[in-house]
Amino acid sequence: MNTSEEGLNLIKKFEGCELEAYRCSANVLTIGFGRIKGVKEGDTCTKEQAEEWLHEELTEYESYINDMVDVDLTQNQFDSLVSWVYNLGPSNLKASTLLNVLNAGEYKNVPEQIKRWNKAGGIFRPGINKEGTNYSNENGWFDADKVRFRKGKPERIGGWKKNTSSTFIGTCRKIYPYRAIDGTDFTILGTHQKLYVKQGDNFNDITPIRATTTNGIVFSATSGSAVITATDNDHGAVVGDFVTLASAVSLGGLITADVLNQEYQIVSVPSVDTFTFTATATANGSDTGNGGSAADAVYQINTGLDVYVESTGWGAETWGAGTFGSSSALSSLSQLRLWSIDNFGDDTVANIRAGGIFYWDKSSGASTRGTNISALTNASNVPTIALQIMTSDVDRHVIAFGCNTIGSAAIDPLLVRFSDTESIINWTPTSTNQAGGVQLSQGSEIIHAIKSRQEIIIFTDVGLVSMRFVGSPFVFSFTEIAEGFSLISPNAVVNADNKLFFMDRGGFYFYSGNVSRLPCTVLDYVLSDLNYGQAFKIFAAVNSSVNEIMWFYPSTNSLEVDKYVLYNYLEGVWSIGTTTDNFVRTAWNEAHFSDFPIAASKNNSTVNINYLYNHEDGHGDEDNSFTAYIESSDFDLQPDGDHFLQIQKLIPDVKFRDQSSTSDTVSFVIKGRNYPLENLSTLQTIDVTPNSTFSNTRARSRQCALRVTNSSSNYGWRLGDLRLDIRSDGKR
Repeated sequence: MNTSEEGLNLIKKFEGCELEAYRCSANVLTIGFGRIKGVKEGDTCTKEQAEEWLHEELTEYESYINDMVDVDLTQNQFDSLVSWVYNLGPSNLKASTLLNVLNAGEYKNVPEQIKRWNKAGGIFRPGINKEGTNYSNENGWFDADKVRFRKGKPERIGGWKKNTSSTFIGTCRKIYPYRAIDGTDFTILGTHQKLYVKQGDNFNDITPIRATTTNGIVFSATSGSAVITATDNDHGAVVGDFVTLASAVSLGGLITADVLNQEYQIVSVPSVDTFTFTATATANGSDTGNGGSAADAVYQINTGLDVYVESTGWGAETWGAGTFGSSSALSSLSQLRLWSIDNFGDDTVANIRAGGIFYWDKSSGASTRGTNISALTNASNVPTIALQIMTSDVDRHVIAFGCNTIGSAAIDPLLVRFSDTESIINWTPTSTNQAGGVQLSQGSEIIHAIKSRQEIIIFTDVGLVSMRFVGSPFVFSFTEIAEGFSLISPNAVVNADNKLFFMDRGGFYFYSGNVSRLPCTVLDYVLSDLNYGQAFKIFAAVNSSVNEIMWFYPSTNSLEVDKYVLYNYLEGVWSIGTTTDNFVRTAWNEAHFSDFPIAASKNNSTVNINYLYNHEDGHGDEDNSFTAYIESSDFDLQPDGDHFLQIQKLIPDVKFRDQSSTSDTVSFVIKGRNYPLENLSTLQTIDVTPNSTFSNTRARSRQCALRVTNSSSNYGWRLGDLRLDIRSDGKR
């Protein structure tokens, strides 16, 4: 027999036609009308090719069925069986009870046997799926927190421990590690208040200096208050800035020279000539009104924003950068403080978005502050403002993206300029050097640039541009490679597995020569739960040891990153989670020169006391517990959902990792409801230990769900193919 035209059309309808390779619910690469043979990531086909493949495979499967089935079949029965084999393969038919029942002539029992084959890849499909309703995702996982998928199975994520007991000030949104020629490891941290170099266990403040006052600052105090008012004409400071005072003398009482001569953070700016700070001592009557003698002050660069402030319209210049109808001017003071950092040999170059470009000389020592490159000796036309900097891998150019032109202080958000080869100071193009610049023609602003396989990919607000080193006379070529894509935030892109993975406002994508959309089973959930007003804080993180990427994002009711979405880029499965339990992270870096990925924390109760953490180090939060769980979608016994089911037995399949005792526990919670709109209620909780074999249960409901959870700190766990003995309990 052969498949009828009606059967062929039905298979096409069920399968659907996809012209780009994707991963099906069983995590198998698929293309066309469900073809899996020889499919690779990034493959494409035509509709005609898909039709040809379908006919090829149907011919093969028809012959299998004709050989294996011994009884007569109607055309509809044959078409149904071909559709079944097309989905599950002839080997499953050969080994199935279905075939035995059919060949015995028990036609009435065939439909029930077919219903048994409704689970892709085991009892539950891998990955979290929140694209439909809970009920429509039967046999899948619907919710999770701090659980990943590896090799199709869910497991508890690794724990984290402090990288060092030392702390840093401000919210860190950039971590950049590198190794010097002499083998010394450095980690550069950029916060909204400071720039640090971490050497060993210590954070050294290398924040560049903005201005210096010599013998020009005086103070006043009020008895009973620790608030000191400083007077310094046209100081240029803003709230949150840091100033280091020196050469001050006592105000006559408790505000001594030692109290004054240290670093302080400015708490208010009453005028352009005054600011206040809170001293380490409280003034008494002897300090009242005593201006003291003139002192010195060293001001760090202005503190940037820790909370993104959205524009209210577009101005005469950069889109979205000013109030409607106003002249727009990007500024480091009006932007969420984001750093771009790279090394130039042993040294560091750093830029604050819409601000200056700075240089830290390793040979000067970790106690030496960074310097504005434009202030270095023999500096020539160095950009004074940029959106991002980078050091090229070929010929070592420093590249500024979205910067000012020569002779102008105003930012051009589409201008790319680069220094001469092997130089950080020479930016003047001549016929004898390789300095230069190009203004992009695509879009209105550069969002971010990232290195990728012998090219630099520049994301504008409307597409992607490839920047490649070609040598003199052009130095770099610029080619538009994609339109209609951008980044939701500058840090929402990472390089992993020789591909770029990124998030824009409409979904997740990857670039590997071409831009392709990542099928995402949690997309609607993420996009509907996102605080777009703080979307600039979204950042992507790579954990290559487990083949995954995480995008950390602020949810609807949060001003800070509090959730993440996780993608296994080898298996194509997704998970979700929250950053509670001391897991708030604002920056991340892959494990380059350490055994673990490192991430920056933000302690919301004491914002200025933050740590770096090693991840995948142990199983707990500093060896304290955190809760991890995964929960299935509803499942029932009959397609109409009207029959009661009874779960009589649970046979667990759990692998405990680094268990400390036989009493280590993972809890299996059976939940139930009788109607889709009812809340799930707990029917029974079963605690599974390393020695557990099976548990008899009496859970009964029309629809059930399974939640697996634990809060331990000293071991991990991984689920296998657990089994449930489910019986019909009648229709009521």
